[in-house]
Formats: sequence, C-alpha cells, structure tokens
Amino acid sequence: MSLSLDPTQLDRYSRHIIMDEVGPEGQQSLLDASVLVVGAGGLGAPVIQYLAAAGVGELGIADDDEVELSNLQRQVIHGDDDVGRPKVESAADFVATLNPDVDVRTHQTRVEPDNAEELIADYDFVVDASDNFRTRYLVNDVCTLSGTPFSHGAIYKFEGQVTTFTTEGPCYRCLFPEAPPQGMVPDCASTGVLGVLPGTVGCIQATETVKYLLGEGGALDAGELLDGRMIFYDAMDMTFEEVEFRRNPDCPVCGENPIDSVAEVEYAEESCPVNAG
Repeated sequence: MSLSLDPTQLDRYSRHIIMDEVGPEGQQSLLDASVLVVGAGGLGAPVIQYLAAAGVGELGIADDDEVELSNLQRQVIHGDDDVGRPKVESAADFVATLNPDVDVRTHQTRVEPDNAEELIADYDFVVDASDNFRTRYLVNDVCTLSGTPFSHGAIYKFEGQVTTFTTEGPCYRCLFPEAPPQGMVPDCASTGVLGVLPGTVGCIQATETVKYLLGEGGALDAGELLDGRMIFYDAMDMTFEEVEFRRNPDCPVCGENPIDSVAEVEYAEESCPVNAG
C-alpha cells in the first residue's frame, strides 16, 4: 500500500493515526475506499456524517426523495434551508463542508431491479439505510450475488436492529425469508420514531462499515463484525440483545442452489416495514 497522507490529513486524522489498530495504513485504506449509502434519511444521515468525518474517500448516496420539514427532527445532515431540495444534494453539500477529502457521487434515484446491480458494482461496501422491504431485499440479493458486503439497519418507534452481511455468512433472506403481506406492518408516518434513535443505529452501521474497511478492506485487524449476529436495541429500556443466525441451505440467494440474477425474483410493491427515515 502506498501512503500519501499530506500534512493536513495527518492532522485531521491524527486521532485515528495514533491508534495501533488504525495507524496511517488504516487511514489510507479509508481514504482509498468507496461506500454506497442507500437512503439519506434518518439512518443514512448519521452514516453519511460519520463516514465522511472518518475520511472514507468516496461516498455514493442514493435517494430519490426531497427534504421535508418533518425530517429535521432526526435527519441531522439536513437543515431548514434544505427543505424542498433533493436529499442527495443536501447531503453532498453537508459532506463538502465537513470534509473536502471525500468525493460524493449522488444518485437521485430509487434503487430498483433495473439499476441496482449497476449502482452497487462500483462500491466496496454498501449501507442499507432504506425504509421499505422492497429495497431491503433487493440490496440483499444484489450484494449477496455479487459478493459485496453490506450493513443492514432498521428502526421503529423506540426500537432498532443492526447486522452486517459478508460473503462468509448468511444473508438477509436467511433471517427473514419473505416480507410480511401488505397492511400487516404499520405505516411509517403514522407510528413515528424517537428522533435520537436513528443516530444510535446509524452510528453502529457506520462503525461496522469502518471496521470492515480497516480489516477486510486491506489494512488492519479491527475486531469482529456482526456477521451472523443481529443486535436488537430498545431505547425505552436501554437494552441490547443479540441473536445469532445461520445460513439457510435452502435460501434462494445464498443457499446450495442460488439464483443467477435478481431478474429471477419478483419484488413486492413498496411497503414500509420499520421506519428508517
């Protein structure tokens, strides 16, 4: 690995560089890495904020929504002046102000079966910060079939869940084979969400992303990922529970007889399972 940290970067990332677990090699790995964040809402906001601050060199941000006033209670990278703007533009401006080392690629689009493979192919890691089952399963399927690691997060009122998927372990469909039928899950807008909750869950996703890029990404051993483990967080009781799960040999995506392409899958119409926005 060729180190090319300039004096400004040595100062900016000094608290990383002095850590034995990171060092200049680890920081260089972050600067050389690319991450796609699917969703620039409640979960995507802290993910984008902390990955940019950490110096992840290229951030892709995919979202087709615009900033609304009701978003500002939790989507901390957007402000009053951004209401009505595309979230990807607001997010890109936030990152530019925070860290000029980071190149942002905006994708003002919904992630769909006809564009997901092309979007994800350009990135080392994906963060699923979406708010619906359709996107969640699609991201899982494309990432699993292409061997792209990704982080999953979801929130609902006072509760959140986080896990990480790599090529070594199970996939999202091993844990949740199918989405619940339409109407079985409350609508996001009607249930609400504690404003600080996505900050906690999104920060865990950002942590997992940085750990992967430092470890599997080619720098240093930076601990264990949540691969095959899901954390359930209850902000009301301030508790964390961990559930282990294994690869399902009958899984259509990562099992013994996997599909060849997402073109073979019929994705349900969009529904909101747990509020990520």
